[in-house]
Amino acid sequence: MNPYELTIGQARTELDAGKLSSRELTESCLARIKEVDGDIQSFILVTEDEALQQADAADKQIAEGSVEPLCGIPLSMKDLLCTKGVTTTCGSKILENFVPPYDATVIEKLKKQGAVILGKVAMDEFAMGSTSETCAFNIPENPWKKGYVAGGSSGGSATSVAGMECLGSLGSDTGGSIRQPASLCGVVGIKPTYGRVSRYGLVAFASSLDQIGPLTRDVTDSAMMMNAISGYDRRDSTSVEQDVPDFTSSLTEGMQGLKVGVPREYFGDGLDSEVASVVEKGIQILKDAGAEIVDVSLPHTEYCVAVYYLIASAEASSNLARYDGVVYGYRNQDADSLLDMYKETRSQGFGSEVKRRILIGTYALSSGYYDAYYKKASQARTLILNDFKKAYESCDLLLSPVTPTPAWKKGEHADDPLALYLSDILTISANLAGIPGMSVPGGFSSDGLPIGIQMQGAHFREDVLFQAAYNLELGTKIANKCPTVG
Repeated sequence: MNPYELTIGQARTELDAGKLSSRELTESCLARIKEVDGDIQSFILVTEDEALQQADAADKQIAEGSVEPLCGIPLSMKDLLCTKGVTTTCGSKILENFVPPYDATVIEKLKKQGAVILGKVAMDEFAMGSTSETCAFNIPENPWKKGYVAGGSSGGSATSVAGMECLGSLGSDTGGSIRQPASLCGVVGIKPTYGRVSRYGLVAFASSLDQIGPLTRDVTDSAMMMNAISGYDRRDSTSVEQDVPDFTSSLTEGMQGLKVGVPREYFGDGLDSEVASVVEKGIQILKDAGAEIVDVSLPHTEYCVAVYYLIASAEASSNLARYDGVVYGYRNQDADSLLDMYKETRSQGFGSEVKRRILIGTYALSSGYYDAYYKKASQARTLILNDFKKAYESCDLLLSPVTPTPAWKKGEHADDPLALYLSDILTISANLAGIPGMSVPGGFSSDGLPIGIQMQGAHFREDVLFQAAYNLELGTKIANKCPTVG
């Protein structure tokens, strides 16, 4: 077995036993990147020199004993997490040369543990997209089938893990941007409860929806990474001062005493039959593990897409107003006036999807339309949250598909953005409600494409999700199954 094929848990054992050094592990991942990234296009930037320096420092820590769980582990980072001295582009030309003067809190925490950061991976521009095709640089390829999308917006995170270029990655999830690519690429992805993980240093898309979380090859690795990045941060006003349990302690066999809710609205028209079959098998696995299966209803699900795209676009309009060419980022140098400079900078720096959402959001916030759109969407959001609160009175977690279909061909929805928006219907509700959601590999389509199973829990009950995910993983027996690439 090549070192890059190890899970985080396996690598931790090898590193601690002295059978493998962090430098050897890191060099193996870097060689893997050189071998396959030309095909799957995960990375925007590989920080080879810095990674090797971090690996050498980790080896010294390991030799001294008493190291943290992620010490010496090579990881990739979605390119909207600020990294001191290393470009952070958000997949956009407008930030092509932006070098942050500080690290995001999650980056600080990983560095403190001694983790090795291999570089920054591709994403939809400013996290606006469901396929990573809006990235201004590399467009990730699904490692399981050439010509198919990797999902988005954390597509590069998913492909770098599935393609075994790294042992784990951090992504962000605004409306499914961790769970959906995790499902389409056959890896584990979790969106924590809003406020569980600090957003300080995350370049904002929609501030009330964004949340950072890990993508890994198995559930144990996901729990290890969640342990490392969770916790209160005074620099983030939305961070919640809540105790963080050891998530690895939830990885126990058996589901006795737990109730799993199946929301009927998530199994309607448009759900691919193979996706439905995989999810039904997942339900049976948890039932066999001792869980009680109950039927629940989330009656306002039909409004989720409209509510999400109004709120997210409105917040994007506000957040992206700062990119005007004055302080940092791209600036048009040929404008004849200040107004022209603003207009040309934003016209040339932003891609079409980002412009579309800025226009939608600006319209929804404009005088005379605020009450009809943004305010009404915010009120409907409360109804969606109440649906979940009521559901959790009768169950401990919800189980459903992640996406209505497996991965589709690249470019298939290039001229139909609404079709992409509707594909998010099963994931965006967790962001609107602020609850944790998780995608775990469940099976494969007849074309060999991965299909994930989604679990959603009550606020700050990631521990219940990890218990269910671990049992699901035991039942499917496909953990750490990776595609043949290179």
